[in-house]
Amino acid sequence: MKILFLSVLSLLVSVTPLLADQSSGSSNAPAAHKGFAGVEGKNIVAADGKPLLLRGINLGNWLLPEGYMFKLEQTTAHWQIAQLFKELVGPAEALAFWQEWYDGYITRDDIQYIKNLGLNSIRVPFNYKLLTPEDYPGVWLGPGFDLLDRVIAWSKEAGLYVILDMHAAPGGQTGTNIDDSVGHPWLFESQACQQRTVEIWRKIAERYGEEETVLGYDLLNEPIPHFEGYERFFPLLEPLYKRIVTAIREVDANHIIFLGGAVWNTNFDVFGPPFADNLAYTFHKYWMEPVQREIQPFLNFRDRHDVPVWMGESGENKDEWVASYRQLLERNNVGCASGRSKRWIRRAASAHSTCRHFGIRLQPTPGSAISIRERSRIFVRP
Repeated sequence: MKILFLSVLSLLVSVTPLLADQSSGSSNAPAAHKGFAGVEGKNIVAADGKPLLLRGINLGNWLLPEGYMFKLEQTTAHWQIAQLFKELVGPAEALAFWQEWYDGYITRDDIQYIKNLGLNSIRVPFNYKLLTPEDYPGVWLGPGFDLLDRVIAWSKEAGLYVILDMHAAPGGQTGTNIDDSVGHPWLFESQACQQRTVEIWRKIAERYGEEETVLGYDLLNEPIPHFEGYERFFPLLEPLYKRIVTAIREVDANHIIFLGGAVWNTNFDVFGPPFADNLAYTFHKYWMEPVQREIQPFLNFRDRHDVPVWMGESGENKDEWVASYRQLLERNNVGCASGRSKRWIRRAASAHSTCRHFGIRLQPTPGSAISIRERSRIFVRP
């Protein structure tokens, strides 16, 4: 009997620390309690478990230049712009231009200034072609990853979270100029493009899986336009997301994964219930009245599935409208990021620019002022 008592006592002593660890939540805690921000119910939470309301800005036009920001009316996709510059000034000077562009368009001072404004996050739109050549799957480009490394390091220094946004996916998720594609969302018709998208996200997750400054991954920007006939792609979106999430989770269990709805990130009807942990859903809204009914469908989705929603991109309007929209979102506990950090470019290629963020006029430290030959003025609206 004494032996039995001592055996039970020994078992209780050995098990008690394990029970204590489990009751404290340390062994089974969400990512946010292990040094990473994460998802708890309807909230994004910081590493200390406190709710984190995102107030951020997009670093638009940097790692994926867009024609309308250059004031180009016809040459709008990045591949078209790159070709135009080669024709205007030759390949050597065009290459030098883009090198200076990537080095000078966003600087450490810009990131610190964003922090000084009181913001807490940046969304970094990027073109997959910066990370791997379009025609050479399996080849990885160090300089592209170096650019991401650099902005993440600056953000860590400033105390900003980073959301990495695949703005241009293999084959194109929209088929329009904004994803640097060739006129059709081939991503949803090509298994090769889908597999490559999966592989790129897995590579990104391998590289940044232990980086706490990275808040998460925004898998596809504004997939599937509203164009007639494109609704046939709706049933293909969530299965693709599931493949990407599965690949990411093989190497990175830490970060939030943001899923954007169809029709420019406005249609959540394409989604079933959340299919994995640490998911959040992102919507974009432009050119509408900043009133409750415009965001209510996203709030309904949030409440129905107990998941966070995030407004990842908006703007293109007057300061008063942007301020009203931001206030509407924050009243509903929805974080947000303004649409563009570098809204326009003078004389085709200067990095001098302005941004309007929720009623604040942002004038970041300019990078190098780079001029394409005076000939290029004919392609640019004054």
